[in-house]
Amino acid sequence: MADSVYTAIATSTGDGRAGGHVVTDDSALDLKLAIPTAMGGPGGGTNPEQMFAAGWAACFHSALKAVAAAQKVKFTDSAVVAEVGLNALDGGRYGLSAALHVELAGVDQATADQLVETAHTVCPYSNATRGNIAVTVDVTIG
Repeated sequence: MADSVYTAIATSTGDGRAGGHVVTDDSALDLKLAIPTAMGGPGGGTNPEQMFAAGWAACFHSALKAVAAAQKVKFTDSAVVAEVGLNALDGGRYGLSAALHVELAGVDQATADQLVETAHTVCPYSNATRGNIAVTVDVTIG
């Protein structure tokens, strides 16, 4: 494995997703955790799946912008929506699934598809999850 160019450090305390707390070493991220109401919890805080979705959306968007710049392709607007599902597995275990929805304006569908396909090979989150969880990626142009 190559040397890290950056290492993020976060610490979870308390009761984890059930009312705990997570903070980064620089305090840039400082969040209360809570089980979402959709899972029978009280809500009122974030959860690991939301943080993973936010990180992947931001990372993939950055990869998309870098790929477009390297290929000298300009688009007028863009967004990446990441959905991360927590799925019940056999034996009381859990797994993840994900869907990435990319929105691009100012390019044709073929160009958008190619940019997103390449970004999916560049993004560290995509590389980390490839072959480990079910992932779908779609592109809408506007």
